[in-house]
Amino acid sequence: MAVSVLRDIFRVNLGVKKTERCLVFTDFPASSETPSPDELERRSRLRCLAFLISETGKSFAKGVVLREFAATGSHGAEPPREIWETAFGRRTIDALDKKGLLGPLLSKTASGKQQEEAEGIIGRFCKDAVDVVIALSNYSTSHTRFRDFLTTTCGTRYASMPLFEFSMLEGPMSVDWKELARISKGIAARLNKAVEVSISTPNGSGMAFSVKGRKALADTGMLRGKGAFGNLPAGEVFVAPVEGSAKGRLVLDWAPTRELASPVTLVIREGLVQEVSGEEPFADELRKRLSEREENRNIAEFGIGTNSRAKRPDNILESEKIMGTIHIALGDNSTFGGKVKTPMHQDFVFFRPTVRLTRGDGSADVLMKAGRLEAAG
Repeated sequence: MAVSVLRDIFRVNLGVKKTERCLVFTDFPASSETPSPDELERRSRLRCLAFLISETGKSFAKGVVLREFAATGSHGAEPPREIWETAFGRRTIDALDKKGLLGPLLSKTASGKQQEEAEGIIGRFCKDAVDVVIALSNYSTSHTRFRDFLTTTCGTRYASMPLFEFSMLEGPMSVDWKELARISKGIAARLNKAVEVSISTPNGSGMAFSVKGRKALADTGMLRGKGAFGNLPAGEVFVAPVEGSAKGRLVLDWAPTRELASPVTLVIREGLVQEVSGEEPFADELRKRLSEREENRNIAEFGIGTNSRAKRPDNILESEKIMGTIHIALGDNSTFGGKVKTPMHQDFVFFRPTVRLTRGDGSADVLMKAGRLEAAG
């Protein structure tokens, strides 16, 4: 089955054609990192999978390029220059360099005017860009300007697969894609009628926030259209809460790749994490990341899992897709309707949630109760 699913990434999910060019990339631990032996082994398997996928792709596309780079150390950080050059072409990167734009883009400090100028340059040379990207780096590139320019300006199809593991091939990647799309689009439609969302979970989490004017998106795994972007495995509905509107507290039982020895609590006011408490070592890690930039404290995303084959709670790529869960992310939301740019986007999953929506006309809709989807009220 695993070989068939690998082929389906090209044939079914991405609809790759013989005439197209595909970039597959992965990363390796940077010299500044000190991963545990288990983490090193997992990341080594991810690199092996990138090689296997690139070899599989040679049966579907005229050009498949595999690239590796030293890990950025953060979800949402821009990939390095060499990956930009492979994806967009040398003419594009030289032109960005000449205008002094590439540095600010890589550091996520580019102003709105600089981003517009960069978009114009990339648009001029968009024929140089690859047709398909399969992103298998350990750290996610979903919420980067790199990905956004590729999909929105160049029409590149983009599968983001950070933290991917072989077990996912026979788990969430073997889902009924049509049924997943039906469920996801239905949830997105309900969420798009809401102006406010409130959530609560049995572990003591409770938060409310505005989604007025924001559009919920469905990640269905069908990435065949021009500029299509999503995770593989897929299966979520997500939206950027209005900045400054979130308030409440989140109790974390899981870090992105492990269960916490004891809970870590985040206190949220005015859309930002104001306090982090807990004795677990992860609390210190999180405090350090949040102290690096004020923007890292932003409540960036609210998501709902919709994949009936997703089960693992110890890998955020899969756990955020588990049917009946929700996830909240901190940091960057600039690529899906928000206003915050920062080289961090970190998701946390919550189990057995109750989700209440307030519609624009003031009526209520209980979307989920104790982890079970409810019929529209």
